[in-house]
Amino acid sequence: MKPVLVPSRPRLAVFLSGSGTTLQNLLDRQAAGTLAGEVACVASDRDGVAGLDRAAKANVPAMVARRGEHPDRASFSASLLGWAERHHADLVCLAGFLQLLAVPERWENRVVNIHPSLLPSFGGKGCHGAHVHQAVLDAGCRVSGCTVHLATNEYDRGPILVQRAVPVLPDDTASTLAARVFAAECDAYPEAIALLASGRVAVDGNRAVISPA
Repeated sequence: MKPVLVPSRPRLAVFLSGSGTTLQNLLDRQAAGTLAGEVACVASDRDGVAGLDRAAKANVPAMVARRGEHPDRASFSASLLGWAERHHADLVCLAGFLQLLAVPERWENRVVNIHPSLLPSFGGKGCHGAHVHQAVLDAGCRVSGCTVHLATNEYDRGPILVQRAVPVLPDDTASTLAARVFAAECDAYPEAIALLASGRVAVDGNRAVISPA
């Protein structure tokens, strides 16, 4: 087993592609003193998204790295991770980041992702946002939820840290289910960060082993 070693109050680099609601949740919890870390910087792969406005309002440094301006995924990912390193980030938190990040060895088990389903169901390339929730409804599932996991070089794979389940109601739409899942995400992501900060997480293959408190 390999322990995941981060400081007791890690600095977080948040990577996003859109509205930044997950970023806002982390910022709000930081302001309330209930986040086991602090947001050090933000990066987006898209210009003009609301997540960048949220970063600016919170006085958090932010940058944009456009995938099309890099010759390959490794170069694109290196620019993002270089930004995180310049701000002395200990963890990268993917927060609705729609690109596949190439995770080099030095960042292994220090990139965290949240996905709006109970993985391994309804994950993989193209499974994001409303697409996930509609797929859950189309499959007739009675339960959905969210998963926080350590990211690897495959979409929605890697050791699972936290999962939260929510009911799927008979009259749900993709929108109403999304709102219920997001409420669960707001608790699950800070919980996962706290677990990592506590030094209680080790990785055994593709499994996260969490020692007792």
